[in-house]
Amino acid sequence: MPGSLSGNRLIHFSSFALIVEAPNVFASTDPGDLFVVRNVGNLIPPCGGHGISVTDESEVAALEFALLNLNVKDIIICGHSECGAMNALYNGREKVTAPHLKSWLIHGQPALENLKLGKTINPGLLPHNELSELNVLQQIEHLKTYSLVKDRMASAKLKVHGWWFDIAKADVYAFDEETKRFVLIDEVGAGKILARLE
Repeated sequence: MPGSLSGNRLIHFSSFALIVEAPNVFASTDPGDLFVVRNVGNLIPPCGGHGISVTDESEVAALEFALLNLNVKDIIICGHSECGAMNALYNGREKVTAPHLKSWLIHGQPALENLKLGKTINPGLLPHNELSELNVLQQIEHLKTYSLVKDRMASAKLKVHGWWFDIAKADVYAFDEETKRFVLIDEVGAGKILARLE
């Protein structure tokens, strides 16, 4: 059914400003094709020991709604260059004066720890942008802590994707599990992505 989420497949976690303004333009989709969840840093709190989010419930409520009510088949975590949240995290969460933001950024801390340990995906990027790419992958790992996500992935009912947007170049990259790199979504890359979505 065009223009309705009932027949569509994507939930999109993002902090990217253009997504706020025009998610369908960015993703080349029709209105109603995306269920978009936006927050600072595209962060997703991990699941706690009792199967409940360790902090904020908003993102997980959206996740449950999308998977249980809309039967979403694909999730995209989308980060971007020059992300203010990743800059704040890279420069030291302890320096953030806003108490809720400071608390919220804890969900990106594992990505920062990976960066400090020398993990990198694209060493040509500035460190805060490397952190942004690592954060996309970390938030995917946070998603996988929820049994609803794990079970659907295990039964091939759900796929989770990592995208990263380079604002200066206006290029979108998708994380490729085979190469462990973010690869440009050009005509060739788009064809590969579409094949995986089918």
